[in-house]
Amino acid sequence: MKFFKLASLSLIAGVAAVSMDLSTGGMASADAQQLTLDQVLSAVRAERREVSAENREREQRFLAERNQQQALLNQVRQQVTAAAAESTRLEGVMETNKNTIAELDQELASKQGEFQELFGAARTAAADLNAQIKGSIISAQFPGRSQALTELAQTEKLPTEEQLRDLWEIMIQQMAEQGKTATFPADIRLANGEAATANVTRVGPFVAFSDGKFLTLDSETGSLKFLARQPASDVTGAASKVENASGEGFVRAAIDPALGQLLNLSVSAPTLKERIDQGRFIGKVIIVAALLGSLLGIYKWVTLTMTAGAVRGQVRRKKASKSNPLGRVMLAYENTNSNDVETVALKLDDAILKEVPKLESGLNLIKVLAAVAPLLGLLGTVIGMINTFQAITLFGTGDPQIMASGISEALVTTVLGLVAAIPLLLLHAFAAGASKRVSQILEEQAAGIIAEHAEGGRA
Repeated sequence: MKFFKLASLSLIAGVAAVSMDLSTGGMASADAQQLTLDQVLSAVRAERREVSAENREREQRFLAERNQQQALLNQVRQQVTAAAAESTRLEGVMETNKNTIAELDQELASKQGEFQELFGAARTAAADLNAQIKGSIISAQFPGRSQALTELAQTEKLPTEEQLRDLWEIMIQQMAEQGKTATFPADIRLANGEAATANVTRVGPFVAFSDGKFLTLDSETGSLKFLARQPASDVTGAASKVENASGEGFVRAAIDPALGQLLNLSVSAPTLKERIDQGRFIGKVIIVAALLGSLLGIYKWVTLTMTAGAVRGQVRRKKASKSNPLGRVMLAYENTNSNDVETVALKLDDAILKEVPKLESGLNLIKVLAAVAPLLGLLGTVIGMINTFQAITLFGTGDPQIMASGISEALVTTVLGLVAAIPLLLLHAFAAGASKRVSQILEEQAAGIIAEHAEGGRA
């Protein structure tokens, strides 16, 4: 194909050259025209020879590569055959080894005889004791005991006399140390990951503390570390007393009979702030309402109590004072110029009506907050249950922790609503009672003033 294209292009070029000579108007001779065609023919033949040589070279290279690829294929096939033969041989060797191992196991079991039971008992005892001391605080005082037990528990041979003695000694040591209170230096892992050496006091295998702070044992690293959150102050104070105790006598202290589990559960319990945060927005609204109502209720109770004392003092005095409601009522009577009993009664009623709103101001707000708080708690309960059902819909009931958030919100808001409503109701009752007592005194004194006025006397 390439040959024909090149020949055609050469022929076209020759014809074009001839045509150009004709178009220029110059009359070329027949010899010149014949010479040009010979040149074109020679060029075409030379190009055909070059193309033929190139094609033969390609054919030879293709044949050479084909022979080489066939050789590579044969080599790979030979390798596959050799690998298959080696695999068959290895399978036979493996089967033979299995049979040999089974025969040796039977021979070992027959030769061990009664020692086989001892072997199993020693391994079991070592494994159980190793699991116990890994999580025991006593291991912080006596490190390195776990290595010997691990070797004994994992050995495939009969235990030696030394290994059995180590097992017995570690077991007796663990039993003896469980009844002791000891103080020893140990490395403590701090919160930033660094290690510090300090004196540690332990009470048996139950608790350990340093500088009044409780410690726990990290079973993976075998090091002591402080609890993420310390228990209550009375418990840590008792720990400090144990550390500082000297001489004879007894010192009261707190221990964990569950070997640290109860202590971890107690310190992982949510704090008051964390409980409040579980109530989310509704819980915070309830707290704000409770604080506002409590402050207003205490303020009204105190002021009304002081007002009641001032009114009772005014009852004992004849001179009216503007500093208390009864004095202002008495001044209203003194400023009345009419001798008509009904007019005087109306004046006194008007003066009392002016004092009653001052006495009762804020009481309705306290009552409303006391009624709204449990309703807000109920609202939070409903929202929490909705969140719980949404979690169940999305993730199912397989993981209780997924539902815990919604349930906590529901219960915490209910508790907050009740805790806010109870003191608000009590404060409203106390403040309303104080206001009512002052109003009764005003009414009683006004009735007495009207009676004296009707008899013709002026108070």
